[in-house]
Amino acid sequence: MTVGELADCMLQLQKRGAHNINFVTPTHFVPQAVKALGIAVSKGLEIPIVYNSSGYESLKTLRLLQGIVDVYLPDMKYGDNECALRYSGVDNYVEVNRAAVMEMYRQVGTLEIDNEGIAVRGVIIRHLVLPGNIENTRKVLQFIAGNLEAVPLSLMGQYFPAHRAHSAPEISRKLNRREYGSAIRFMEQLGLNEGWVQSL
Repeated sequence: MTVGELADCMLQLQKRGAHNINFVTPTHFVPQAVKALGIAVSKGLEIPIVYNSSGYESLKTLRLLQGIVDVYLPDMKYGDNECALRYSGVDNYVEVNRAAVMEMYRQVGTLEIDNEGIAVRGVIIRHLVLPGNIENTRKVLQFIAGNLEAVPLSLMGQYFPAHRAHSAPEISRKLNRREYGSAIRFMEQLGLNEGWVQSL
C-alpha cells in the first residue's frame, strides 16, 4: 500500500463513520503513517489519531509524533525487569516503558471524551495481569498511581498461555480468579478508579 492509498483508506473510514484512526503496533511504519496523515489531513481528515502500542517506544520517535497523535493507548506490561527479560527477552523494559508513557502523558494529558463517551485526547493504559506474577502487577499499578494523575487503566485478565509459555511454569496456565481479584483490590486501594476491569 502506498502512502497515498493509506491516506485514502483513512478518509474512507472517516466517511463511513469511524470514531478514530487507530494505528496498532505502528512504530516500524511511523514515517509512512505520518506522511499519509499529512495527505489525509490536507483532504479533510478530522477524526482523532490513536497510537496503540506495546509501550516500548523510543523518546525520539514519540517526540516526532507530538501534535499528530491525539490518543495514546500503550501497554505497561512489566514493572519488573526480571519478568521482562524472562518473558520478552528485554533487559531494560521498565525504564524505557515508563519514560515513553510519561512522554505520551506530557503530550496529551488526561483522557478527554466527547458527548458520546468516545475518547478524543489523552492516555489510556493497558496492563495484562500475568499468572504467578502479582508482584509485577503491583509495581506497575504503584507507578501509575504515583506518576499519572487520573489516567484510566484497563486491567486485563484475559491472559492465555500460548507459543512458548510452557517454558515458564508460572505462566503456563490461565490467570485464576484469586489472582485477578487481588490485582483489582490493589488497584482500588491505590485509588485507580478510572478505567475498566474484566469478568473472568
